[in-house]
Amino acid sequence: MTVYLLSDDDVAFPNPALAGGEGLLAVGGDLRIERLVNAYANGIFPWYDDESPILWWSPDPRFVLFPEDLHIPRSLRRVINSRKFTIKIDTAFEEVMRNCAASLRPDEEGTWIVEEMIEAYCELNEAGLAHSIETWRDDKLVGGLYGVSLGKVFYGESMFFKESDASKVALVWLARLLVAAGFEMIDCQQVTDNLERFGAVAISRDEFLKRLHKAQDAPTIQGQWTFPEEFFPL
Repeated sequence: MTVYLLSDDDVAFPNPALAGGEGLLAVGGDLRIERLVNAYANGIFPWYDDESPILWWSPDPRFVLFPEDLHIPRSLRRVINSRKFTIKIDTAFEEVMRNCAASLRPDEEGTWIVEEMIEAYCELNEAGLAHSIETWRDDKLVGGLYGVSLGKVFYGESMFFKESDASKVALVWLARLLVAAGFEMIDCQQVTDNLERFGAVAISRDEFLKRLHKAQDAPTIQGQWTFPEEFFPL
């Protein structure tokens, strides 16, 4: 398996089709905005920990959720209709990231959301290219998710919850907002049972890249996001 070493000066990436069987494509470089934007525009994302250099991935197959195909369980519909949660966008981006970093998964010993990554994605948020969907209750952040938006693709990065269903509610609000804005897909990166229950599917890397490049032709909705007036996802 060939893994490419990135230059510190050039933000270009090898063809993602050259990634190895697990999806590892390249190592090195940095997390400056220009490199991150170029990575996502080509279906590549960073994923590493404190004990490794920056690793860049483009897995095959790719797990995606087409927003219009979102499946909302009946029990979750009841939760949303209860309006016990308040949903906001881009008011606590760093707090969402830090909560995601602190939320260990059963198959993980540490976090891949390292301090360097938090700083880089906060810069993306300040540039209007990364966004947080936040679930609040009684003025406390109890769940949410964050990701990157380019063209008509939202690249989901991570989610967390402190109360049952809080992250799921955030996902529903995001998906419905993306439908209203004409987005093509949510990149979920890796297969998870939770997202599969919401309708996410695995597609080949070739199909993902074709859809990605088509969706990139649309202008990016840059800046702080807001919900349309009187928006409700059900």
